[in-house]
Amino acid sequence: MKQPILGLDIGGTGIVAGVLVDGHLEEVRSIPTPANESQEVVLNTIADFIEGYLHHDLLGIGIGIPGLVDSENGIVLNLSNIPAFQHVRLKEFLEGRFAKPVFINNDANCFALGVQKYGVGRPYKNMVGITLGTGVGGGIVVNGHLYSGLFSAAGEWCSAPYLDHDFEYYCSGKFFNQVYKEEPKTLAKKAEHGDPIAIRAFREYGKHLGELIKHILYAFAPEAIVLGGSIRKTYPHFQQALHDSLEDFRYPQVTKKLKIVLSELDETAIHGAVALVEDEVEIITAVK
Repeated sequence: MKQPILGLDIGGTGIVAGVLVDGHLEEVRSIPTPANESQEVVLNTIADFIEGYLHHDLLGIGIGIPGLVDSENGIVLNLSNIPAFQHVRLKEFLEGRFAKPVFINNDANCFALGVQKYGVGRPYKNMVGITLGTGVGGGIVVNGHLYSGLFSAAGEWCSAPYLDHDFEYYCSGKFFNQVYKEEPKTLAKKAEHGDPIAIRAFREYGKHLGELIKHILYAFAPEAIVLGGSIRKTYPHFQQALHDSLEDFRYPQVTKKLKIVLSELDETAIHGAVALVEDEVEIITAVK
């Protein structure tokens, strides 16, 4: 796309934005989210933040949020950690103020699309992105385009029942915090020094993540799975256990071809929001 595209990641603690100009992400800035304020205050904070980018002739504005979205109508159904942001007509509000097309989706969906458009996922038309951090998020790209499902809920494996909890409990930072009473980063440092408990923690984590990936393979059999989020940085500690857990997958032809890769993008949330605009514009153009 020749015109600049603005991407925003709206979270419970901060709002981050950046503009893609000639293929490069520029002017990355962030502000605190007024999470406990009224809906009107939050909306105006977002709009005022966008005002700072209007010196660009924007093609559109993409937004990722950690919650459910009616992406067709641009309605935020809920936004994690912002109580007042329920059933918000964000697209209508921003398009009315800026006369620019606005596209909104779940942040994990945006991550998957972002790494497929701009990151290590580029060689793969069919891939799944998984964010591993405080929680677990998932996004699905089919034939080079995002598949969001109803209310952007596709890829929400985090809530699927697993053992005595769900996949998020065992495949996010919650596993280390709840089971081992440590942060992943702390345990990684201990594992580097040969601590047997830390090594065991990552071995168990890799097994659990492998079970999640097997569920994904049975449903989609993608060419690649891209891991993002802070826990991906500890991959060397659970890589072997993850691959070992895939050995009993019923269709070895699939696992032999599967690529598991780590995202290298620093601003995945913004890249994803930008990619959302690009993807939607491509679809609209193709239909016309």
